[in-house]
Amino acid sequence: MTAGAHDPVAELTELRRRVLDGPGERATAAQHGKGKLTARERIALLLDPGTFHEVEPFRRHRATGFGLEANRPHTDGVVTGWGSVHGRTVFLYAHDFRVFGGSLGEAHAEKIHKIMDMALAAGAPLVSLNDGAGARIQEGVTALAGYGGIFRRNSRASGVIPQISVVLGPCAGGAAYSPALTDFVFMVRGTAQMFVTGPEVVRAVTGEEITQDGLGGADVHAGTSGVCHFAYDDERTCLEDVRHLLSLLPQNNRLLPPVVDTDDDAGRVCESLPALVPADHNQPYDVVDVIAEIVDEGTVFEVHAQWAPNVVCALARLDGRVVGVIANQPRHLAGVLDIAASEKAARFVQMCDSFNIPLVTLLDVPGFLPGVGQEHAGIIRHGAKLLYAYCNATVPRISVVLRKAYGGAYIVMDSRSIGADLAYAWPTNEIAVMGAEGAANVVFRKQIAAADDPAAMRARMIKEYQAELMHPYHAAERGLVDDVIDPRETRAVLIRSLAVLGEKHADLPARKHGNPPQ
Repeated sequence: MTAGAHDPVAELTELRRRVLDGPGERATAAQHGKGKLTARERIALLLDPGTFHEVEPFRRHRATGFGLEANRPHTDGVVTGWGSVHGRTVFLYAHDFRVFGGSLGEAHAEKIHKIMDMALAAGAPLVSLNDGAGARIQEGVTALAGYGGIFRRNSRASGVIPQISVVLGPCAGGAAYSPALTDFVFMVRGTAQMFVTGPEVVRAVTGEEITQDGLGGADVHAGTSGVCHFAYDDERTCLEDVRHLLSLLPQNNRLLPPVVDTDDDAGRVCESLPALVPADHNQPYDVVDVIAEIVDEGTVFEVHAQWAPNVVCALARLDGRVVGVIANQPRHLAGVLDIAASEKAARFVQMCDSFNIPLVTLLDVPGFLPGVGQEHAGIIRHGAKLLYAYCNATVPRISVVLRKAYGGAYIVMDSRSIGADLAYAWPTNEIAVMGAEGAANVVFRKQIAAADDPAAMRARMIKEYQAELMHPYHAAERGLVDDVIDPRETRAVLIRSLAVLGEKHADLPARKHGNPPQ
């Protein structure tokens, strides 16, 4: 090539370098100064090294007015593409806060629409790395329409491909609804916030004073609102767990989750289980310890750990195969079901069923939480969500009564009557309409009142009720429990049962969709 001749390859190389450098060192330093990584640094942590393939890196907006025509950076504030996580394809988009504050304009939205369409067509998970200032005000209604396109695609992909939202900075206004439509939401403390209206609007409308973190920080959404499933102290740990979660999920709803080799013996006897669960039905214990003893060693990955802690939802492995575990937690509210716990478990059941993950339910439930507040807030409606989720689930379903299972809560927690494929119980189980004391007070009310010694009569009636209707084999004698098992054999029984149910096929009635309780 002669001196001074045009070199298109060199021009392309220089253009790519400028795109990768982004808006410059000053903007990058400002991002780091807030304790945040850049979009490309985050992508590098999420994906397997060297696998990222960027889509539309040279895209620029076409908007005019408000000085936009003089400021047309490449990428338009969002990096999109695909790569691999543990060798499997994942599509993603990452807001670049250094460009227009990561705000969404028309070109920005079109890039996201494209990558979402590609993910759905390819049948691969979609991960969004959220760090943006919301709609780009200078572009007006076209920015709002861009959000509409994202929400529509989130909804179409729901239950078809896994969708994971990682909130690493601001996610306000309309932008907050996209994470709410996805399967899992991750947030980082101190830098991530989600809210529909910010503190300034709240102050102006209601007079309430609150910070951004106090209104919509990671711990607020992880422990109070339930919007966030996982909260972390730093981005690196957060993205490591996103990678781990992806290793537990299938690529799409037509495939099974990945199976891995395990050194944990499928027939291992769980010697410590009887000691972990006290015989006294009123004594609390940590059901997470029970789950950890049953499943493959070190595989418990709890979901929504901070929200509604009276029920535990976790992904784990049994003999290398992924299962979803739902368990009452006696350490919190004695393991009762309330509104939040019902919603938490229902959503988890639906997610597992969508992505072919078998369900294992561990029961130790005294009932639904009583109270005027619960009734007026709609415990009937919210409790029905869990009932609806289980009744519609077609994946293998196994339930185990560890200790007690009373009333409607027993029915709702995947009993045989609502379609559990196999139901087991430990020999310490009590399955009944209610606890013995409450039942005796109702059934034998007149006898107790007429007795010369009401206290003695009540004690006798309690023992009689327990002997007749609450002994461990009462439900088994009537076919409501398939077997009463040695607690130490729980792991082996579950693994054998899941193997038998591995080819389960169940059809639901033909319909456009159900109308679940809201």
